[in-house]
Amino acid sequence: MAEKHEPPRRRRHPGAGRGRGRNRPRGRQVDPEALEQVRALLGDRPRRRDLLIEFLHAIQDRYHVLSGAHLAALAEEMRLALAEVYEVATFYAHFDVDRDDNAASPPDVTVRVCDGLVCEMMGAQDLLAGLPRALGTSARVLPGPCMGGCDRAPVARVGRRYVERATVGSMTALVRGRETEPEIPAYKDCDAYLAEGGYTLLEECLDGTRSREDVVEQVTASGLQGLGGAGFPTGRKWQIVRGYPVPRLVTVNADEGEPGTFKDRYFMESDPHRFLEGVLIAAWAVEAETAYIYLRDEYAEVREILSRELPRLRDAGMAAHVELVLRRGAGAYICGEESAMIESIEGKRGLPRHRPPYVAETGLFGRPTLVQNVETLYWVRDILEKGPEWFAAQGHNGGAGLHAYSVSGRVARPGVKIAPAGITARELIDEHCGGMAPGHRFKGYLPGGASGGLLPASMADIPLKFGPLDDQGCFVGSHGMVVLSDRDEVRAVVRNLMRFFKHESCGQCTPCRVGTEKAVALMERPSWDGPLLEALGAAMADASICGLGQAAPNSVRCAYRYFREELP
Repeated sequence: MAEKHEPPRRRRHPGAGRGRGRNRPRGRQVDPEALEQVRALLGDRPRRRDLLIEFLHAIQDRYHVLSGAHLAALAEEMRLALAEVYEVATFYAHFDVDRDDNAASPPDVTVRVCDGLVCEMMGAQDLLAGLPRALGTSARVLPGPCMGGCDRAPVARVGRRYVERATVGSMTALVRGRETEPEIPAYKDCDAYLAEGGYTLLEECLDGTRSREDVVEQVTASGLQGLGGAGFPTGRKWQIVRGYPVPRLVTVNADEGEPGTFKDRYFMESDPHRFLEGVLIAAWAVEAETAYIYLRDEYAEVREILSRELPRLRDAGMAAHVELVLRRGAGAYICGEESAMIESIEGKRGLPRHRPPYVAETGLFGRPTLVQNVETLYWVRDILEKGPEWFAAQGHNGGAGLHAYSVSGRVARPGVKIAPAGITARELIDEHCGGMAPGHRFKGYLPGGASGGLLPASMADIPLKFGPLDDQGCFVGSHGMVVLSDRDEVRAVVRNLMRFFKHESCGQCTPCRVGTEKAVALMERPSWDGPLLEALGAAMADASICGLGQAAPNSVRCAYRYFREELP
């Protein structure tokens, strides 16, 4: 069993309780023992502000809690106000701050059970009810938002270990056996990728065989769009960033937290170097000096893979033109929004920025920044090797290229399906998923995850690509399709989604912060007030700063539009 480290207990100031003397220090005083512990953890790493979240992770990984003494010591060591450290630590869901200041360590093992839509459909609430009784004081059990395993629901984590199709029995065995470290899946490592011709394309870029202008033109001609949700033309984005002065940066958004979406995890766990080659080519094309990969904290297996493979990539001489930096998220769906992600990389709360300026002009550390999604970069090699015409021709119904569709819910074979852009939901279910699960009848689907709206089965022949779903009040977003059957209640579905948005709102703007809270309260009543929910949704959509608040009402609106007879 790993050694248990206890944080220092708070020491009362000698003058406490005797009134405020003229010479008494104000504020919380730094505990010498805590300061030495923090210094030992940080070692010789620079005390830069942008490393604050990394340092908070280091403390929590060691002591299982962020004590007041350690937060004060960290603030002292980084020359930050304690309030700055505390506001960041309390913003992110995966940081456990000792708010009562009693320095009592929680159990060594934390179990998080996903209560996202698909996991709830597959029995997550039974897990959350049964695990505390089975585990007692040996672990604490917490609900958690979507963990990117919707095709294997219900999912959970025991410490850093991912558990698919979790049961009370399997989870209890892991906790008692202290099996809390991630299991690394089989994947194509650097040697295997090089052996099959990997990084040859990058070498052609670096040795002058290919020009930056030609590469950008080919990406533009392919019709590749950003596959993180917004669908902005990729080649156009590269051109825009190249138009701003150097130095420039690249940030990779690997923080897929959209319920129903798990495609980026699939790419990074199976063929990480194809994605990394796309990162290096993009950085070369826009002449970026550093590329930051922002990875969601739930993906501990991916973090281990990238921590192994990035040094091998550097040793192979493939990253001499750009510095690659891996950054760890801390549990915040909002950081999937590009400017909130940038704020988090800078060591701050993940609050979306007001625009303009846009991040292409003033992004990370105030520099022009190219922000790309994992899947977008994954396709770069195919486009440049096989040609933009080949890629564009792969689409159906006017779509361009191939997409990775995350399909979960009531289908026989859920998972990541590589299919033509523009395929329909019915075709995905019948041709790629083996039809509906036994005993289930197709009732409806979410075309773009939690924020993409909700449609009935009668509208399953609309092309799943950017644009065609707009008139139905939906969008394809990150291509996460959740399939519902006649056994699912629409009211329970949309209530789960709104609870998710309430929990994940960053709180910066009132329409989203208050609107999601009020919507959940209205939806927990026996009878729903449709006109009031519609007015509330309109206010959120019109006045919220970012896409979270703007899209949160989509499923409710669609429920009233297409499933009115099922609502209370």
